[in-house]
Amino acid sequence: MLYFALVVLGMFAGFLGGLLGLGGGVVFVPGLVYLFGFPIHKAIGISLAVIVPTALAGALKHSAAGNYDLVVTAILALGAIVGSYLGVSAANVMPEVVLRRVFGVFLVVLGLNALFDWSGALIRPQKVEIQSSQHQS
Repeated sequence: MLYFALVVLGMFAGFLGGLLGLGGGVVFVPGLVYLFGFPIHKAIGISLAVIVPTALAGALKHSAAGNYDLVVTAILALGAIVGSYLGVSAANVMPEVVLRRVFGVFLVVLGLNALFDWSGALIRPQKVEIQSSQHQS
């Protein structure tokens, strides 16, 4: 029964990830902590490990639909690798109760942003067209 419940949680997180672009941590961490009783540090570690295959599957599907930008992806990945290392280092020195509260505040801010559309972009991407050498005169 436990394995089936974990598969259902994984399917739910994968569905929301594919639909909304959410990282699995928004679903996996609270699910593992509050439904299955995992310590938050372990839930975060599991969530990060699960992101690799789920993100790859979602990215391939979005790429096939033309919803992909390799340059932006590479730049974000570089920052995310550094940020993840720093974030794990910070999480590992926080007591569980503090980490739970930080996570909770983050989810509340995300939710309020989605409800009240505080999404005014500070930097707007510009459409950049790259011409191949075959089309240049």
